[in-house]
Amino acid sequence: MGQTIELAARDGHRFAAYKALPTGQAKGAILVVQEIFGVNSHIRAVADSYAAEGYVAIAPAFYDRAQRNYETGYTPEDIAAGRAIAQQLNWDNTLKDIDAALEHARASGRVGLVGYCWGGTAAWLAASRTTGLACAVAYYGGGIPNFIKDAPKCPVMLNFGEHDKTPSAEQGREIAAAHPSAITHFYNAGHGFNCDHRASYDAAAAALAKQRALAFFVKHLAAS
Repeated sequence: MGQTIELAARDGHRFAAYKALPTGQAKGAILVVQEIFGVNSHIRAVADSYAAEGYVAIAPAFYDRAQRNYETGYTPEDIAAGRAIAQQLNWDNTLKDIDAALEHARASGRVGLVGYCWGGTAAWLAASRTTGLACAVAYYGGGIPNFIKDAPKCPVMLNFGEHDKTPSAEQGREIAAAHPSAITHFYNAGHGFNCDHRASYDAAAAALAKQRALAFFVKHLAAS
């Protein structure tokens, strides 16, 4: 089980984060970036799963900028509410919060980042606009096409669903073509395929993507 900590961004904003610790010496740290549903039970479980693999896992509460302690489920009403909060945020502030989490996580070694949905876009922007990340993994970041001209400064892995609409598989291929250095995978699944709380969950795709993400983190977070 993890614990709630408090982090402070450089503009003075203080926000919560869920932190899960491994047993024994950490292999490094992984920032887990939420979907639009907040740091809910699923995101905490994702963090716990990375801690079980030997990493310090930190899931910052980015929605604290708009509404403290926000977490919800996956009904159409929840989706609409989550999107409304996301629209109250701006990426500059989110990147400040990522920087604060990154600074905290550095005590545990090299730092990677994994983001889902809204967090997938955050992963892309963090890889492109922050310094200090060893690598980043993005799952179905619907906003990445809006930032296709951004160039990652660290190794990136992108996971897209063939049946997704945000982004579509066609958009995913455009991103891959524009950034051939990124490792890009496509899965026979739709949006949100990693989340076992959603109807769109695809166990095979989720397992394969997780296997690939873990190998990616082992490669890039191992001590030099």
